[in-house]
Amino acid sequence: MNLNIAHLFPDLLNLYGDRGNIQSLVMRSRWRGIDVSLREYTLDDPIDFSRADIILLGGGSDREQQIVCGRLKSIRDEFHGYVEDGGTVLAICGGYQLLGHYYETSEGKMEGLSLVDLYTVQKSPRLISNVVMENEDFPCEIVGFENHGGRTYIGNNRPFGSRILYGNGNNGEDGTEGILYKNVIGTYLHGPLLPKNPHVCDRLLQSALERKYGKADLSPLDDRLEMQANRYIVGRFVQKKS
Repeated sequence: MNLNIAHLFPDLLNLYGDRGNIQSLVMRSRWRGIDVSLREYTLDDPIDFSRADIILLGGGSDREQQIVCGRLKSIRDEFHGYVEDGGTVLAICGGYQLLGHYYETSEGKMEGLSLVDLYTVQKSPRLISNVVMENEDFPCEIVGFENHGGRTYIGNNRPFGSRILYGNGNNGEDGTEGILYKNVIGTYLHGPLLPKNPHVCDRLLQSALERKYGKADLSPLDDRLEMQANRYIVGRFVQKKS
C-alpha cells in the first residue's frame, strides 16, 4: 500500500507548527509499512488532484490567505471534484476558512472556494485559547490550540467538535468547532493537531486508504506518549474550567 500526500503552499500557510501534521501522517503510515510520497506545492506548481490521497491546507495570516485564494480559485473545479469524490482533506484555520463561501473582514470580503457550505465573519476580540472538545465518532477528546479573529458559521453541516469542553470553537456562540464534510476535516485547531490526537490522524489515513484500496489496514500502534500529551491537556483545562 502507498499514499500520496499533497501539502499545499507550506511556504505561505504554516502557522503554529502545521507542518507537524504532515510528519504525523507520514510516520504513522511508515510505522505500519505503508509507503508515503510527500509533495509540497508552491503557488506556481501545477496540482494533479488525481494523484493526491491526502491534502493538507494549513493556516496563514489574512494577507497570506488573500495571496493563496487567487491561486485556489484557478483550481476550484478540480479541488471540488476531488472533495466530492471522497478525497481526504485536512484544512487548518485559514485553510478551513477558504473552504467556505467567503471570509468577511474589515477590509472587504474575501471570496472562498465554496467547497463546503460555510462562511466566516471577522469580529473582535480574537478567540485565543487551548481547546478540548468531543465528538461521538472519535474514541476520546480532541485537543488543540486556537487563535483566530474569524467567526465561522457552518449551518446544518456536521461539526468536527460537536461539544466544546474548553475554548471557543467556530464562533464562541454555538458550542461547536470545525466541520466534517465527506472526508474533509476543517478546524481551527493548531498545535499541531495530529501529534496530540493520533485517533484523528488515523481517521484521515483510514479514509484515504479506503478510497484508494477499498479497505484500510491500520494495525495498532503504541500511542502511550501521544495519549499522555492528550490526557494532560484534557485534565488541565477541563478541570480548570469546572
